[in-house]
Amino acid sequence: MDLSLGALARRLGRTVPSWRLAVQDAQAVTPLVRRVTFGAAGLGAMAWAPGQDLVLNLPGAPRRHYTIRALRERSLDIDFVLHGHGPAATWATDARPGEEIEALGPRGHTRLAADADWHLFVGDDTCVPAIFAMLEALPTGARAIAFLEVETPTERQKIATAADFDLEWIVRGGPARPSSLLLDRLATFAAPAGEGHAYIIGETSGVRAQRQFLLAQGWRREQITAEGYWRPDRIGGHDHV
Repeated sequence: MDLSLGALARRLGRTVPSWRLAVQDAQAVTPLVRRVTFGAAGLGAMAWAPGQDLVLNLPGAPRRHYTIRALRERSLDIDFVLHGHGPAATWATDARPGEEIEALGPRGHTRLAADADWHLFVGDDTCVPAIFAMLEALPTGARAIAFLEVETPTERQKIATAADFDLEWIVRGGPARPSSLLLDRLATFAAPAGEGHAYIIGETSGVRAQRQFLLAQGWRREQITAEGYWRPDRIGGHDHV
C-alpha cells in the first residue's frame, strides 16, 4: 500500500522537509523533456545540493523521485522525461499554472565530490537534469567529462558551465531500454591524470555493470557514486547500487 509523503518521512525515522509545490509554468525543453516550474513558500531556505531529488506525489501515480534541475529563491525547475504514456508523463504534459502537488526532500547521495581533481558523468535521458545541475555547479577551471545517452539527436541539450568540460552524446535510436552503450564507451575511455570521481546513474543493470567495470580498472569504491534511477519492472523509487 502506498504511503503518504508524511508517513514515508516518519517511516524513514528522520525529519525530511515537505513542500506544497504550485505549478507556475511548463514548457518543452526537447521533444521528450518538459520543464515544470514550481513555486512554494520558503524555497530560499531549501538545503539542496545539485544532483539531489524530491519525492513527488503526483495525482494518479506512485511516488516518484525527480531531480531538481534548478533552484531559485522563490521557484524551482523539474524536468520530466516523457517516456510512454504513464500517469507522470500525462500529468507533466497537462500541468497548468495553479495546480499543486506534495513533495518531500531534498534527498539522495548523488552530489559533487569536493576533493576530486576531475569528474566523470555517465547517464541516460533520465539523468540529464541531475548531471547538468552538477555541471553548472562546478567552479571555473574544474575538469569534467560526460557521456550521455539519449533517444534521438533532438534530445541533445545545451549547457553553460564554468568547468573545462567535454560532453559526448550517445544516440540510442529508440526508446529507453537496458543496453551496453555506455559501458562500451567507458571501455575506450582514457582517464586523465589525478584523482577522479565518477557519477554513474541511469538504468540499474547498466549502472551495476559500469560500476563493476570501473572497480576492475582500479577505481576505489569511494571514487564512484552509483545510483539506479530506473529499471523495467520498477515503478517509482531509486536503486542503491
